Amino acid sequence: MVGTVKKSMETSCLTWFSTAEWTGQQLRQAFPFDQLPRYLLRDRDAIFGADFRSQVTNLGIHEVLSAPRSPWQRAYVERVIGSIRRECLDHVIVFNGTSLVVSLVRISSIITRSRTHLSLGKDSPEPRSIQPPKMGRVVALPQVGGLHHRYERRAA
Repeated sequence: MVGTVKKSMETSCLTWFSTAEWTGQQLRQAFPFDQLPRYLLRDRDAIFGADFRSQVTNLGIHEVLSAPRSPWQRAYVERVIGSIRRECLDHVIVFNGTSLVVSLVRISSIITRSRTHLSLGKDSPEPRSIQPPKMGRVVALPQVGGLHHRYERRAA
């Protein structure tokens, strides 16, 4: 789930055989009752059946359906999916569900803690403090097994 205000990304569980009940449970777990979103933009996948729609309605969330075969109407989600594919999954070998979850958690951490966004004033969704040169030299901190790096100043 992707939040559009702070470019935040909520991670949830992985299943090979998702149901409407399971999908609704993921939605309830992602948002506490005091932080429910007003809108849910979704596609027309069959997983979003009557059970899921009733859960969303009971939570007070307004559903917005995108037009069939119109990924540009879900631009934020499509961009995140593309980033995950290009920056992570195209470069790692996934052995099983556990290795997939580990890779997805690591890349979501990069997206929310390390990647800067112009719309956030060149900061990441989880703000970072400015590190002046007096804090030391710049060192590379490997992430996702060295696939990506985060650069910080560290005292020698």
